[in-house]
Amino acid sequence: MMDDIRKRLADLYGEELLFADGFDDAIIGVSNGCDSTRVVYCYASMVESCMNESGMSYDDAIEWIEHNTVGSYVGVHTPIYVIGIDE
Repeated sequence: MMDDIRKRLADLYGEELLFADGFDDAIIGVSNGCDSTRVVYCYASMVESCMNESGMSYDDAIEWIEHNTVGSYVGVHTPIYVIGIDE
């Protein structure tokens, strides 16, 4: 379930974690650096999610994610979005 991963991570790393709404299935881990703890997402999974769940084209999904998610800075706990070298 969607809230399960959020609850598990909050229990382990604290309530200050920030999440990208609608992309819990794309969570691949947590970055625990010297400045903050941040949720880490797989960018390709986010694109796939937009295409499958919202019926967006590939280009529309990229544009939506860049504008509404990746382009948003919400402080030191802003999530990290990882693009694999093969993507």
